[in-house]
Amino acid sequence: MTDVFDGTELGPVGQEIVYENDRVRVWHIRLEPGERQPLHRHDHPYLVVAIEGAKNVVQTVDGTLIDADEPTGGVVYRDPGAVHMLTNVGDTTYLARLVELK
Repeated sequence: MTDVFDGTELGPVGQEIVYENDRVRVWHIRLEPGERQPLHRHDHPYLVVAIEGAKNVVQTVDGTLIDADEPTGGVVYRDPGAVHMLTNVGDTTYLARLVELK
């Protein structure tokens, strides 16, 4: 089943699911400098653990840009519902694990 928001096809939360059970789903996310994650939606609350931090920008579905610098080792919690894209605007590779809480 394709995930669609307001007529737009949405991508996955990350590139690969590295672990999943009935309580959590863990995604691998890797963005090279200048690389963008496709527009996607978060249906569950989640944590992002930055394994290799980078300077990122979140672009919301309405076009709002939000600086999202994530330092190496940093952890952030986010509520569900967001529809956005993530772009690595820095000069280092971004590597993270995103943990969805089911």
